[in-house]
Amino acid sequence: MVLKRVALLLLLIPAHAAAQTNSSPSVVLPPVIVTAERESADLKTLPASITPVTAETIRDSGLLNVTDAGIFAPNTMFTEFTARKVSNARFRGIGSSPSNPAITTYFDGVPQLNSNSSNIELIDVGQIEFVRGPMSPLYGRNTVGGIVNVTSAKPNLSKWGGTVMAPIGNNGLFDLRGNISGPLTDKAAISFAGGVQQRDGYTTNSVTGNKIDSRDGSFMKAQGLVVPNANWTARFIYAYERDRDGDYALGDLSAIRIAPYRVTRNYEGFTNRDIHNATFNLRGSGQNFAVESTTGFVDWTTDDSTDLDYTARPLATRDNHEESGQFTQTVRVASPENAPKQLGAMMLKWQGGVDYFNQGYDQDAVNTLSAFVLSPQIGFPVAMHSPLANIDSFGIGMFGRGTLSINDRADVTVGIRYDHENSDAHLTTSFEPAIQAANVVVAEQSFDDVSPQFAFGYRASSQHTAYASVARGYKAGGFNPAAIPGSEAYGEEHAWHFEAGLKSTLAGGKVSTNAALFFINWDDLQLNVPNQFVPGQFYISNVGSAHSRGLEVDVTARPAQGIDLFGAFGFTSARFADGTSANGVDVSDNQIPYTPDYTATLGGQMSRPISSSINAYGRMEVVLTGAFQYDEGNTENQDAYGVVNFRAGARMQRFFAELWLRNAFDSHYVPIAIPYPGFAPSGFIGEMGRPRTFGITFGATF
Repeated sequence: MVLKRVALLLLLIPAHAAAQTNSSPSVVLPPVIVTAERESADLKTLPASITPVTAETIRDSGLLNVTDAGIFAPNTMFTEFTARKVSNARFRGIGSSPSNPAITTYFDGVPQLNSNSSNIELIDVGQIEFVRGPMSPLYGRNTVGGIVNVTSAKPNLSKWGGTVMAPIGNNGLFDLRGNISGPLTDKAAISFAGGVQQRDGYTTNSVTGNKIDSRDGSFMKAQGLVVPNANWTARFIYAYERDRDGDYALGDLSAIRIAPYRVTRNYEGFTNRDIHNATFNLRGSGQNFAVESTTGFVDWTTDDSTDLDYTARPLATRDNHEESGQFTQTVRVASPENAPKQLGAMMLKWQGGVDYFNQGYDQDAVNTLSAFVLSPQIGFPVAMHSPLANIDSFGIGMFGRGTLSINDRADVTVGIRYDHENSDAHLTTSFEPAIQAANVVVAEQSFDDVSPQFAFGYRASSQHTAYASVARGYKAGGFNPAAIPGSEAYGEEHAWHFEAGLKSTLAGGKVSTNAALFFINWDDLQLNVPNQFVPGQFYISNVGSAHSRGLEVDVTARPAQGIDLFGAFGFTSARFADGTSANGVDVSDNQIPYTPDYTATLGGQMSRPISSSINAYGRMEVVLTGAFQYDEGNTENQDAYGVVNFRAGARMQRFFAELWLRNAFDSHYVPIAIPYPGFAPSGFIGEMGRPRTFGITFGATF
């Protein structure tokens, strides 16, 4: 019934569009410029699968944080809890743990080496780019599946202006955010943005009647821009986010499917997070080359406490403290932007540079177990430090890439990167009282890797570009803060990606399409597997080989003024190879967890003036997710589900108001569940997806 309603609504949009097309023959889609390959380029010219989510889409869709934008990118999924601490991106079946992500998020050129700091509120963001495919030849470590590239909007050098808006909704939602930007002189500008957000929880604890998964946060960003002349630009960005959220909304998988948004526990915890990001970017351009330096500092701290058994019985609790500090530096030299070197009938566009990072990570997690829980022979409470860990890493990478354009028809791209990385760890697992000797691991390991890339593009005309690419990506090895003894260290993961695609502009510029076929073959696959001896704890293990194949299509259209249509579809088949085992269990030919059979997003937006000063608009998004498995053994799964979002409002010269409805038909689904033998009757605990939410947003521009 839901899909029938959605289909009817979708049919109304093209019908109205067709009636309007002839009246607006000059309407075309604007070009989209992306920076995911370290410099500005037209999306249509790049031999890669990139989905940009522009500032216009962020505004029109009412996106409030980074992962919400993932619905527009095919074969993209985020495994995350309502508590904002944990968020892990997965592209085309590739993913791993938060501490060693397979897809790294970059904020203004600075990598988030741990995904605990990657999902933040969207303020003053100019664009989000989901790049699917190995980016290791350019970015190195932990981009084996791609990157999420987030860029801030630049301060305005011409005039002062800003926006303030306040979404208010059910579940006690109150959100207030705004920004202001303007020039100090004709060569310098600043901007400030910030906000607060609060909402009640979605999930009720049956023991106390309390809502446990509330949110409470504040966030800000400040920027300074200096343009001393036409050749040089300096920019400083500082961002801070403070989150004081409720507990994880986890419960027995079978139980929450029967009674959604209800859990049972005797202890209610919290998840706190503080993130500081500081970035300094300096860019200069001359007649023969351009140079760019990006310096980044990231510091984050998280504290969380939860009922580890997730039952009404006082069996176990967990208190976990994590903190990390990182420094990154990139120096890049390239051909001048939009001025490649002329070589007869050919042109060469090139870039090369050096990346450096240094990261320190500390964790102290204490599992407090009641009497007789650890063993029938232990009749007193035990505090288990699992782990007390310190891990320090540094690495350096050197990269180079060139694109040779032949007769303005063909592009040949060759790139290569060398990386060296070192990591040392001091890991302790101990008990209070000391029922057994502490397990202490002091170790060091180094890695070296080479990542090549080859791509060929051919422009049959200015409207059609075909490409093929092959590249090797890698994910760094390292140490697990806690693991089964003997499994503290894990090795690198490598993957070869093969991709062919077609990018086209149709209907005189009114329609843009991108399509790609891909095949991925990877070895030494890193899998986040459960520790059978410690509830709720996972560690990374190299389990063997796997392969993934599939296709992606996305379409955007503007058939007439005030009408925008969009759609994206992805299909993925990702399976473990023969001879692969995890935790001693053969998983050959099993589906890789959290890889939906398909993803699809369809929708449209219409706007039209209803008076000389008021413009009305309406928007709909249909988000479909195919079935996927929760674990490598394929013992539990989530069936296919769909979510429908609506938004409608009116804009005047200075003010706007809109009504919004997310998950309009209140679909029930469990996007994340983890193996939990012992405490959970079903063997899994999970967390329900976001229920139906609705509200109104008021705003003003100035």
